[in-house]
Amino acid sequence: MDSPGRASYYLEHDLKGRLGRALQARPTNNLIFLEKMNFMVKPMDKDSPFCYRRRLPHWRQNRAVYFVTWRLHPQQPPLQPQERDIVVAALQHFDRFRYQLLAYVVMDDHIHLIVAPAEGFPLETLVHSWKSFIAYRLQRRFARKGSIWQDEYFDRIIRHETEFQEKLQYIYHNPRKRWPDTEDYPWISWRVPED
Repeated sequence: MDSPGRASYYLEHDLKGRLGRALQARPTNNLIFLEKMNFMVKPMDKDSPFCYRRRLPHWRQNRAVYFVTWRLHPQQPPLQPQERDIVVAALQHFDRFRYQLLAYVVMDDHIHLIVAPAEGFPLETLVHSWKSFIAYRLQRRFARKGSIWQDEYFDRIIRHETEFQEKLQYIYHNPRKRWPDTEDYPWISWRVPED
């Protein structure tokens, strides 16, 4: 992963450069394989997706890439820098083993990420693990009380390369929308296919 201090420079160039060329080179009506990343962004397959509901519907599809968001509980104060470091460490811990963590941003009150779960690791299990482990660490180390996260989370299957690029852009610009004077934001990262 790129270092956080160089995040803005590399994302701007990668979105317009290598990533854009890699994705544009693939036809949009076929499966789009990003071989170097060992995952694929593909159109919804009418036979394999399934859905379960909590408060929100959660669609699942084998070998899909997801955009995921979860938020702090409304009664919790914003995440401080040291707490955001814990979130980042937890997200990165099983990267390339249980999932491919393709992009993330840890804001003061929510998290966005793009992830491709590995076979045998359903997204709902990964999100539960992240939320519960991070909550445990924040409660023990920073004496937070009560529910840390809202119960529900949002997820969306990324259906094509244009949507993948849109979600990367959204993650990249999220800190700058909240804090326009931000130049370097250390709790953001992404991975793009290598040449």
